[in-house]
Amino acid sequence: MKIFSSLYDHVLQWSQHRKAPFLLAVVSFFESIIFPIPTDVMLAPMAMTQPKRAWTFALITTVASVLGGIAGYWLGYFAFEPFVLPLIEWAGYQDKLATITQWFQDYGFWIIFLAGFSPLPYKLFTVTGGMLQVMFIPFVLGSLISRGLRYFLVAWLLRTGGPTMAVKLRTYVDRIGWTLVILAVIVYVWTRY
Repeated sequence: MKIFSSLYDHVLQWSQHRKAPFLLAVVSFFESIIFPIPTDVMLAPMAMTQPKRAWTFALITTVASVLGGIAGYWLGYFAFEPFVLPLIEWAGYQDKLATITQWFQDYGFWIIFLAGFSPLPYKLFTVTGGMLQVMFIPFVLGSLISRGLRYFLVAWLLRTGGPTMAVKLRTYVDRIGWTLVILAVIVYVWTRY
């Protein structure tokens, strides 16, 4: 089944749209608060198909993501009890919240740095940072450095490959996609049982 190659073709078309930079900023902002899909999914094809604009796309993504992180911080700071906590309880994420709270207490600035750079869900750390009232300036600096490193690295890798990488990736995208689905199912089953 060629599901992933069809999706890949659509994403490449969207990445060429004249409003793609604006949409990239919107997705980057909301990914730092609530949106479940990583911004890299949009940044990568844009940097790959328009390599001369890759640095601009990385900058847009970084700034919008950090602004979203700041919004998540203030959401946690001012509205945790009435709005955020019921959502966490509804989703069954109390254990994750307790773990992240402990990480903040143990590692401080470095946990923001790690969450901003790694595939960890940054949004949980932004809201928790506000809830715990961590120092705002180190929070913003950690977010800016880590998000910048992540998105400029993605832009550089895909800018380097450019349009030729897009063609090569199209050849293997279905195999890569199904492999990731199988790995996700294995990890899910393994962690649940």
